Amino acid sequence: MNTLAMPCRLVIFAKAPVAGAVKTRLIPALGAQGSAELAQRMLLQTLAQALESGAGPVELCMSPEPYAPAWHGVALPDGIALSDQGEGDLGERMARAVHRVTTTFAQPIVLMGTDCPELTATGIAQAARQLLQHDAVLTPVADGGYVLIGLHAPCPALFADMPWSTPEVARETLRRMAALDLRVWQAPILHDVDEPADLVHLTQSAPR
Repeated sequence: MNTLAMPCRLVIFAKAPVAGAVKTRLIPALGAQGSAELAQRMLLQTLAQALESGAGPVELCMSPEPYAPAWHGVALPDGIALSDQGEGDLGERMARAVHRVTTTFAQPIVLMGTDCPELTATGIAQAARQLLQHDAVLTPVADGGYVLIGLHAPCPALFADMPWSTPEVARETLRRMAALDLRVWQAPILHDVDEPADLVHLTQSAPR
């Protein structure tokens, strides 16, 4: 795909795929090790799709910090930048990443998670293109959250005191965007893989 004239910075938030520490709600179906292996495969797939999208430089924002022992054995692709999520709750860490990219790099940011195998290079590139014409973009998921958010500037109000891990996250985020008078593009709803019932959404092209 052609690189956008004004590239976004694609920032992927991820935890180290350590057995017993990630995808814990899948443990009854896959076991601790199987859940960690799936988390690692979804992480690597998200990185591959971001790179393939051609929408801009790709950064992996990691917890714990890059090169911590928890990341040993995870073969990350070439061509990505590495950064540390740092301390704080999810909202604080996301807000900090948005501030850093939009101020230090002076680029729009497309921030995404790794729990959605349905998020493809085409979907990432489309969100990045739409961000050039809107103030914000959002890719919601069926459980009420979102897998991708794009912004041009720091917007801490979108992340502070958010009821994370509830069905209200995307709805409340859109409400706050409207209150800020942001022009928002919303992608079609996708499916995360968080619970055993979600495993049905793993496609042939997704990690199995």
